[in-house]
Amino acid sequence: MAARRFPVEAGHVLTFARALGAADPDGGLPAEGDAAPPTFAVASAQFDPDYLLRPRPDVPWHGSGGDAGLVKEGAGGLHAEQHFTYHRPIRVGDVLIPTTRPGEQWEKQGRSGRLRFREQIIEFRDEAGEFVVTARSVSVQREAS
Repeated sequence: MAARRFPVEAGHVLTFARALGAADPDGGLPAEGDAAPPTFAVASAQFDPDYLLRPRPDVPWHGSGGDAGLVKEGAGGLHAEQHFTYHRPIRVGDVLIPTTRPGEQWEKQGRSGRLRFREQIIEFRDEAGEFVVTARSVSVQREAS
């Protein structure tokens, strides 16, 4: 997720909350300043023009497999963990600026071979530069045998 700007819009928060099974707020839309659902930071991917899982016109799309480049030939890869550290709630009306950086990397021996783990850290700040949320994602890649 490498969006340059992530506007937290009422309609986007509403559809995200509905997908989680939340009831609609009174009045139909969340109001300016209402808190977004706790995992809403992942929705920033929709504002990343290069997000690999987003279908594009006239470009073949194969989801997370196939030619998308997320799973290497001969090995399986998956999203293993997701953690959020909130410095304050994400609120409707915020415009967040994400910064992505690598985290730790490590290996361990699994039953099916060597497993390689990699963290990706995304720090979301508001337009005043204050931290809002830090998202830490862990992926694992099984070494081809």
